[in-house]
Amino acid sequence: MTVYPLTFSIGSLTITGYGLMMMVGFLVAGWTIQRHLRQRQLNEDYAADIVVAAVIGGILGAKLWYVGLTQDMGALFSRGGLVWYGGFLGGVAGVAFNSIWKKVPVRLTMDLCAPAVAVGYAMGRVGCFMVQDDYGIPTNLPWGMKFPEGLPASTAQNLNAQFGVPIPEGVSSFELLAVHPTQLYEVTIMMLIFLLLWRLRFHRKGTGWLMGLYLVLAGLERFGIELLRAKDDRIFGAFTIAQVTSLALVLAGLVIMAWLNNAERANIPPNASVLNPRTR
Repeated sequence: MTVYPLTFSIGSLTITGYGLMMMVGFLVAGWTIQRHLRQRQLNEDYAADIVVAAVIGGILGAKLWYVGLTQDMGALFSRGGLVWYGGFLGGVAGVAFNSIWKKVPVRLTMDLCAPAVAVGYAMGRVGCFMVQDDYGIPTNLPWGMKFPEGLPASTAQNLNAQFGVPIPEGVSSFELLAVHPTQLYEVTIMMLIFLLLWRLRFHRKGTGWLMGLYLVLAGLERFGIELLRAKDDRIFGAFTIAQVTSLALVLAGLVIMAWLNNAERANIPPNASVLNPRTR
């Protein structure tokens, strides 16, 4: 199957599938938090506060992480140059700061955000598929996909030069190869993780435990997907930077789950007015 990127223009403005789905990801995540707040009979407006903090912290963190990896300072002012883990850590910092500023227990915000982060990530990976970025190594499986206008195009030459993938014997350097659509693998897995986290949103563990579970599952998912990704950053022996970061997230998640397994539920302080339901 040959797939082309989604790009269209409105006047002088060019819109890519990635930019579109990143916006959808934040909106869907915000809607998920809003619905969760409604079910807890809390002020739904807090969802917007979380999303704004996540957008600002996430984009800044994703940019800084990319610059740290590439040493390309110009990426700070370009449309591209975004790394998921940098965005995740920056978003966590932004949301945590906002939570403290609004006098909302951070552990409560963690529970609210766990399912939302999972579904938001899934939407973002749809965007990656739409621009043919972050695909996998060559495959002969029937669902393998060719990306003639990918980032980069999935030619044998590009896969070899940029990702160190060996060129199969008898294959021309300019031949377009079918690769694993790892973006779609992640969409599927993360949607399953979202459904599990959403089902457990009213768990009886300590408040914040759900975020620990998300970190474990998301870390394991990304670690496994990296085995199929066409990557050029395997600087830790056979492991990529993302896999090392994934293991750190799994460890952090296990610590959070153990810490909050039998913890008390977090109480909402009287001065957390942002959570008071609006009078109609």
